[in-house]
Amino acid sequence: MTQDHTTGPDAAPQTPAPWRPSRTVAVVLAGGTGTRLGLGIPKQLLKIAGKPIIEHTLAVFEAAPEIDEIIVLMAAGHVAEAQQIVEKAGFRKVSKVIEGGDTRNATTRIALDAVGPDDCNILFHDAVRPLVSGRIVRECVNALWTYSAVDVAIPSADTIIQVDENDCITDIPVRSSLRRGQTPQAFRSGTIREAYRRAEGDPNFAATDDCGVVLRYLPGTPIKVIDGSDENIKVTHPVDVHLADKLFQLAAAQAPRLTDHRSYTEELTGRTIVVFGGSYGIGHDLTELARRYGAQVFPFSRSSTGTHVERAADVEAALKTAFEATGRIDHVVVTAGILEKGALVEMDEETMDRVLQVNFVGPVIAARQALPYLQQTKGQLLLYTSSSYTRGRAQYALYSSTKAALVNLTQALSDEWAEFGVRVNCINPERTATPMRTKAFGEEPEHTLLAAETVARASLDVLISDLTGQVIDVRRAPGEVPSQPTPAQAEQAAGAAVGG
Repeated sequence: MTQDHTTGPDAAPQTPAPWRPSRTVAVVLAGGTGTRLGLGIPKQLLKIAGKPIIEHTLAVFEAAPEIDEIIVLMAAGHVAEAQQIVEKAGFRKVSKVIEGGDTRNATTRIALDAVGPDDCNILFHDAVRPLVSGRIVRECVNALWTYSAVDVAIPSADTIIQVDENDCITDIPVRSSLRRGQTPQAFRSGTIREAYRRAEGDPNFAATDDCGVVLRYLPGTPIKVIDGSDENIKVTHPVDVHLADKLFQLAAAQAPRLTDHRSYTEELTGRTIVVFGGSYGIGHDLTELARRYGAQVFPFSRSSTGTHVERAADVEAALKTAFEATGRIDHVVVTAGILEKGALVEMDEETMDRVLQVNFVGPVIAARQALPYLQQTKGQLLLYTSSSYTRGRAQYALYSSTKAALVNLTQALSDEWAEFGVRVNCINPERTATPMRTKAFGEEPEHTLLAAETVARASLDVLISDLTGQVIDVRRAPGEVPSQPTPAQAEQAAGAAVGG
């Protein structure tokens, strides 16, 4: 991945022009139609990681302290949809959502008119680059104190060739001097306005890049290039959708963590958490940890409360118990699961049914029953998958496939429930020292396993975050050595896990 670098004073020209901008405006260019993606809607409205692409993009600029105002240039016929996204997300910096032009250049002209005549910084950014970082935004704005035009680019990892009209190579430029352009592109307002004013007199004017307009019509104007990032991709082709979704998943692997006991207590005191599968392993550790921070936690399981997560009546009764006791339910956590090893053709029907019921039907029932309560608190449903969800594994095909189904369920429900303000996420821990695992695999080297408490703490971090639609990977820290359950604990927990 590209390393972050801060624009340094040693790169500045010797006589920088004085500059006193009135404000800094981010112009989000959302005029694409999604033709190359084969969609019936503009690609910026496509959902990735539980939210429309444009919402992810706007969130970056909304959170950037360097940005004072945001203007959105939207594809024709979709302004109302973009406005709705802005209002629902509560983006206070967005001052205008207006229709863009037929071309990139036309859209830029409309944007310049919308910005107004004041001297200000203007950042133009593709709406379909939702993974732009705050670091890139900051460096663009900082560079405008010295330069009047700034581009963002990354080195080219591929050899670039130049061809003629017959697709024959005519030149192979030196790769070390080549960069792949990204956005934002940042300008002092007077510079970009003057470049477009001069371009108006050119009957052959056509450009897809605003820095290119400055380069062509204001020759001699230095255009500073700052480092972009490999993650700052433009969602243009179908494969980009999958790449962006995976990159969001990787970014969510470390949910925002609080710094001390007091911070967790402030967040969790007064919250009600229902845990299905709360007697052993991750569910037990999560219950104890959340209680330590002031949450009211109601653990349910087959062994402790006679609750079967795959039975709708049991789940309904459990949720009702928690609600009647506290008047609210903020989070519903489903850690219940069973792992039965063996070839599928050799597994009896009773075992197959039990695995499917507990591992998949149970979370589905919990989700359906929990929604009315979570709507009231704008809460969160938290599910658990396994590293085997990415590829089914021999000897536990049903376990792997049900865990893959939970990932799909998480992503689908996060979309369905977004309108209710309810978040849905899924924890993906690596091999964890739990009674269920000990029963299935026996004793394993301790240094190869993740501690259940580590997963529990990561789960709390996700519950108090704003994440939704994410699969959060939890990995073992170097040197972490968990204590493994005894065989007796493993046997006892195995029976409890069936009911959650």
